[in-house]
Amino acid sequence: MNFSLYIAKRYLFSKSKNNAINIITGIASVGIIVGAMALFVVLSVFSGLRVFSLSFSNDFDPDLKVNPVSGKSFVISPAQEEQVKTLEGVASYSKVVEERVLFFFDGKEQVTYLKGVDANFTKTNVVNQNLINGKWLNPNTIEVVIGYGISEKLSLGLFDFNNPFEVYVPRKGKGVIESEAEAFNKAKLIPTGIYAVSEDLDSKYVFCDLNLAQYLLELKANQISGLEIKLKPNVDEAKVIENVQTLFQNKVAVKNRAQQNATLYKMLNTENIAVYLIFTLVIIIALFNLIGALIMMVLDKKSNLKTLYNLGSEIKDLKKIFLLQGSLLSVFGGIIGLLLGIIVVVIQQQFNLVMITETLAYPVVFSVQNVVIVFLTIVSLGVISSWIASSRVSKKLLD
Repeated sequence: MNFSLYIAKRYLFSKSKNNAINIITGIASVGIIVGAMALFVVLSVFSGLRVFSLSFSNDFDPDLKVNPVSGKSFVISPAQEEQVKTLEGVASYSKVVEERVLFFFDGKEQVTYLKGVDANFTKTNVVNQNLINGKWLNPNTIEVVIGYGISEKLSLGLFDFNNPFEVYVPRKGKGVIESEAEAFNKAKLIPTGIYAVSEDLDSKYVFCDLNLAQYLLELKANQISGLEIKLKPNVDEAKVIENVQTLFQNKVAVKNRAQQNATLYKMLNTENIAVYLIFTLVIIIALFNLIGALIMMVLDKKSNLKTLYNLGSEIKDLKKIFLLQGSLLSVFGGIIGLLLGIIVVVIQQQFNLVMITETLAYPVVFSVQNVVIVFLTIVSLGVISSWIASSRVSKKLLD
């Protein structure tokens, strides 16, 4: 067995005659364990909040979204549609038309997005599974599905035939406008369903039939503003994106879910990094106890070290003793802290002990990545702390 490792293990697991050193070492051990546990639990909580936050946008965002590189719309030919169907990795696709327009109901108005969708939309999107009232719209009708936020702002219910729900879309063209008919394309709509996902998204869309949206926006039958694609499980996303861009001769931009919500992802990643750095700083402060404990151990074992030095041990081997002692303490403390943290996370997942509301448990996610991050952080900082303390061993100290 390595000489330095053998001595380090003896020092680690045996009590010192100086009770103060035992107390400081115990405090350092507890600090490492608690720090590792706290860091893992907090990272698991933020992973849970990340998944929880993204679950709302995922109800609206497809796996891939195809939009024109320039302009608001592009043309998709029947041949291109057939090729999209046969692309490897594509489970389904939907043609959509989207534009901000004016809605009017019973003296109240609201500017928001009109989104025309085809019959395949429910195969690529799960918005229809979030209906809290009514049903999804039928194709080739004037039926629409509205968000709960829009319903509240306009005091709009379902199947209200006394007060028309109208949409006004600015017409294309130039010249002097002399009447409302020349300024707007308009239509009376029939709300048949109300969806509820989140506060922001509930006020964003009014879903209608694709043909109706194309008529109001004066688009051709094969002219769309976007193509939404659902992927098959475990496919190469990058390869599908490349194939789609090739199919449309690089005249479209293809975005995955992270790119569709770049701001949200950036915010969540920034928060995660900030929390990690804050708790890492707490662990660094706790490791000052480890440095102090090792330095006191060096002074306490000065006579033993002098004996080992006189017997032929080199200074670097004596330094290695305390470097290994501190490193082992960090490894064992990190493992124990991680085990305790994993237990806390699993208990929360299984029994929902901490609640946000009466029906919503605080979200946590167990992740092997978080385990690796915490363990490497604890061990790395522990080795650095041990190296700082072991540098106290010198020939001058032993003379």
